[in-house]
Amino acid sequence: MQKSQANNNNAAVRENLYALSLIRGVTLLGQVMALLYFTWVQPIGLPVAEISFVLSVYASLTAAIWLRSRRSVPIGDSEFFIHLLADIAFFSILLFFSGGAGNPFVSYLLIPISIATITLSRGYSIAVAVVALLSYSLLLKYYVAIVAIAPGHHKAVDNSLHILGMWVNFAISAAIIIYFISRMAATLKQQEHEIAIRRDAQLRDEQLLAVGTLAAGTAHELGTPLNTMKLVVDEMLLDTDNQVDLLLLNQQIEQCKTTLKQLHTTAEESQSNQLEAQPVKRYLEKVLARWQLMRPLLKTRIQFNDTPTISAVFHPTITQSILNLLNNAADASEKVDIAISWNAEMATIRIRDFGAGLNADLLETLGQPFVTDKADGLGLGLFLSQATLTRFGGSVSLQNAPEGGTLTQITLPLLTAAAAS
Repeated sequence: MQKSQANNNNAAVRENLYALSLIRGVTLLGQVMALLYFTWVQPIGLPVAEISFVLSVYASLTAAIWLRSRRSVPIGDSEFFIHLLADIAFFSILLFFSGGAGNPFVSYLLIPISIATITLSRGYSIAVAVVALLSYSLLLKYYVAIVAIAPGHHKAVDNSLHILGMWVNFAISAAIIIYFISRMAATLKQQEHEIAIRRDAQLRDEQLLAVGTLAAGTAHELGTPLNTMKLVVDEMLLDTDNQVDLLLLNQQIEQCKTTLKQLHTTAEESQSNQLEAQPVKRYLEKVLARWQLMRPLLKTRIQFNDTPTISAVFHPTITQSILNLLNNAADASEKVDIAISWNAEMATIRIRDFGAGLNADLLETLGQPFVTDKADGLGLGLFLSQATLTRFGGSVSLQNAPEGGTLTQITLPLLTAAAAS
């Protein structure tokens, strides 16, 4: 999920850089047309060679950045911030050669501030505004004077009231943009983030509903073959000497039938809000005992750390989620270590198997439906467990253990009956 968010942010910055390239193109076209007009049609004494050189460099940079924005390369906020600073620098140089702060186009410096406010964090936005204001301030004193741009009282009076008034107006405008527009942009981004979260939750619920419907139909279909197998095994037990294996097979069939019955019971309990609190240790011991019946040949080491006696409410679907993750560990190796601890608010279950570990190529996508690193897996166990635990405020994390195998950590909030309701 974090990788997906990073990809989305990178795509957004790339699109912003592309839009910035288009803005640069429009600005360059205007500057070139103005240079041609005030050089050939109505000359005003502009330093044509210097301005032409700056525009050519700026045009080359704009073309290069446009090509970069069209390629699949990582582009971060820091790089976009640097591009905005480059825009301020190039435009300030153009203003230096064309009248400084007296040039009516000096207000263009508000454009990078506005772009930064909408697209970047407040820290970057403030930095862009400070640089733009500093450039404006320097242009009050350092510039190539153009008589036609500063007629009348602007001609001979440095830092006149009009020019200083323009500077104050620029500073106030920049402050307003940073304060108000940044807050509006942050609110919009927060709303978009919440909408994305709700959309993901809705999609996950729809997937859970689809899988739940499939599970109900599968449970119904499994009932008949299990009953047939049970009858055949019972008859074989009467006529064969290989009692041990048949007894084990009979036990597993009984466990399958019990599981199907519990599926029906869990569905009924899930529709009821009358859940009773029970001691955490007793609940987890029952879950582990049920799992060990399913895995009688597995070597397990279970450790309950020193924990307080606490009672909590556990939704029926949480049990199956824990069992799914335990079964994943049992499928990976013949030995599983389990460490359990909790405090007044949270229970933590650490499951360590000694298998081959997780596939590095699938590590980022594990937990999505139908994604698995097991040859005969369906890719639903981890997805259902993660979705269920997340629904109740818990989480699941998987990582390769340094000594080999996989370490699965389950965190689960301990809710009272009132909180669960």
